[in-house]
Amino acid sequence: MDINLPDVVAEVTAAFQRYETALVSNDVAVLDELFWNSPHTLRFGATENLYGYEAIAAFRGARSPKGLDRTLFNTVITTYGRDFATVNTEFQRKDSGKTGRQSQTWMRTSEGWRVVSAHVSLLS
Repeated sequence: MDINLPDVVAEVTAAFQRYETALVSNDVAVLDELFWNSPHTLRFGATENLYGYEAIAAFRGARSPKGLDRTLFNTVITTYGRDFATVNTEFQRKDSGKTGRQSQTWMRTSEGWRVVSAHVSLLS
C-alpha cells in the first residue's frame, strides 16, 4: 500500500480545507455534503454522540453559528492508498481560547472525498 501519494494528499488536503472553511462560516450545506450519507457514519463531539448521517445533519442544522472561528495547528494528513485517509488536528477557539483536537477518517466515494468518522474533544 502506498502511503501519502502526493496527488492523493493534495485531494484530501483540499477537501479538508473546504470542510474547515465551511465549519467556521457555518456553511451547513457544505458540511452536510462532506459527510458520507450513510447510517454507518459517526461523529463524536464534545457534548454529543451522533450515529448516522441523519443525526449529524440534524445536529449541524441546529447548532449555533457563534464561536466557531478557530486556529488549527499540528494538522497531520495521512493517506493510505488512493481511497482512504485520516486527518488529525488540534485547534484553539478564537473567542474562548479553548483548545481541542479533532480526528477525521475520510473515504473516496463516487461523489468525492467524504468523512466517514469524526471525533472532536476539548482539552481541560
